[in-house]
Amino acid sequence: MTGYDRVRPCSTPAPVSPIFHTQALPPTPCMAKSPVPELAVLGGTPAFAQSLHVGRPNLGDRERLFARFNEMLDRRWLSNNGPFVQEFERRISESLGVKHAICVCNATIGLEIAIRAADLSGEVIVPAYTFVATAHALQWQEITPVFADMDPATHNLDPTLIERHITPRTTAILGTHVWGRPCAVAALQEIATRRGLKLMFDAAHAFGCSLGGRSVGGFGLAEVFSFHATKFLNSFEGGAITTNDDALAQRIRLMTNFGFAGFDKVIHIGTNGKMNEACAAMGLTCLEGINEVVAVNRRNHAAYKTSLAGVPGISLIAYDEAEQNNYQYIVIEVDESVVGLHRDELVRVLHAENVLARKYFWPGVHRMEPYCSLFPHAHLLLPETERVAGQVIVLPTGTAVSEVDVARICGLIRSALDQAPAVRARLVAAASS
Repeated sequence: MTGYDRVRPCSTPAPVSPIFHTQALPPTPCMAKSPVPELAVLGGTPAFAQSLHVGRPNLGDRERLFARFNEMLDRRWLSNNGPFVQEFERRISESLGVKHAICVCNATIGLEIAIRAADLSGEVIVPAYTFVATAHALQWQEITPVFADMDPATHNLDPTLIERHITPRTTAILGTHVWGRPCAVAALQEIATRRGLKLMFDAAHAFGCSLGGRSVGGFGLAEVFSFHATKFLNSFEGGAITTNDDALAQRIRLMTNFGFAGFDKVIHIGTNGKMNEACAAMGLTCLEGINEVVAVNRRNHAAYKTSLAGVPGISLIAYDEAEQNNYQYIVIEVDESVVGLHRDELVRVLHAENVLARKYFWPGVHRMEPYCSLFPHAHLLLPETERVAGQVIVLPTGTAVSEVDVARICGLIRSALDQAPAVRARLVAAASS
């Protein structure tokens, strides 16, 4: 029997290491509301001449980066656990207060290696509201991802619903810290411990975030971060696996480099998951500028909060100001019954203005292949995932987005909602033409 065949109802925290000190940037003088020109979908000119993306890369000091590149080229050590990779791992470990940080070529490979090193098998409970790589990392290794519903207040796994999915084949719970807001770690750990399961986390969004004053990175058996170009901390492409388990860390290191333990001695199954020196150089450079990125992200979140305050039917996710946050995601939920437009219609309005808002994580992993074919009835257990996935919009932020941009985007949203009937009529006409 699998988790789809039936429907049934921490360790001691270590002191958090300050990764960055959040600081508010001074407001610019251009936050005053200005008249919004006619919407592009109604015949106007797009508000932005160039596309405004959700995730443009945050860049560090170019001179420092190029200096590192020159060092790398001068010593002709481009891969295979070079000095920059070693330094990056050390800095990550120190920042997060964990014993081990193993850098990898990307977070998906990191998840696959961590899953295999932890000897997961059978079924693993995961959220359906996550990036598809969370499930793929399991299915790729012939482990069945069993999708559980979210807590609508956090968008993370709802611990109260986990046990209905546990079967004799269940070996682990794999949570995702969605938007960098940590899962209910204590509740998940209690279930895992009591039911004899392993607990791991996809922490792709959560570098620089904390829970109870403790940095994400040391929860569960292992956590996996993404340093993809669009993430808060980027290394062009890359990731890291963090753990406080010495034996697991040793297996992960072996598996990341073909199982080599020395020049000619292979003692374990492995693959090529190594991070190269160029990526580590970028990661180190971005790590040095992390305070500035947090300040910009925090400023933009505050600007969105101010500009969208009081708009009926639009809710902006909040971050816990008592914790460390990277503020990397600007996420709103759109209630069609209140605003008069469906989320998808509002996205079309924004796209026409060259604001390339995204529908994360639509339509939910359970409705993607191969999962929608393997588990065609999974949606019956996922009412909140279904609802939220149909309402969420992720808006542009980061160091490529200014407060002026934020004010303009919010003005477009307000204008679209003020003219909802006309906007809907024009979109329907355009779709039928």
